[in-house]
Amino acid sequence: MTWSVQGSYFESCNCEAACPCVFLSPPTTGECTVLIAWHIDTGDYEGVNLDGLNVALAVDSPGHMVDTPWRAALYLDDRANEEQAGALGAVFSGAAGGHPAVLGAHIGEVVGVICAPISFEIDGASRALRIGEVADVRITAMAGQGGEQVTIDNHPLCVGPGFNAVVARSEHLRYNDYGYEWDPSDKNGFYSPFSYEG
Repeated sequence: MTWSVQGSYFESCNCEAACPCVFLSPPTTGECTVLIAWHIDTGDYEGVNLDGLNVALAVDSPGHMVDTPWRAALYLDDRANEEQAGALGAVFSGAAGGHPAVLGAHIGEVVGVICAPISFEIDGASRALRIGEVADVRITAMAGQGGEQVTIDNHPLCVGPGFNAVVARSEHLRYNDYGYEWDPSDKNGFYSPFSYEG
């Protein structure tokens, strides 16, 4: 099995910026609820082309993210055909190995895997995601010294290893699915490129 995917990712959660979970500290409010989004610029899974497709993951960690099993829902781009959807599910669930398997090892329960309309938007220092009628989130990078971006390098709980994570804040995050209703704003966000292979 050989595969590789590269593109852009971002996340937004209910923690204050910058989220302490990425430093293996407890979440701000004792639990972390996070939406993670990936846009694949170029991707191949055993000959199946994944260019241009999107994936999202909703995660509920009702405690310290390293010590508490996550509940998660995986959303696959509904533009994907059957082969592509299978490939996306294998990669982003962690079943195909690589770095997604490191993240997947924290998941204790998968509450659902569904295909849905997913839009992923990059607009300068902002990132936005919409999943049908169930999720809508937008984050914008924080301004640091001299107006430059604030970045974190080599943090241990990392979605995009090998890339600096830009620290952002959410303009809004709304999620309503599987019995969850999240609606934080002005909370943590990160974004960076990503590159996974297996």
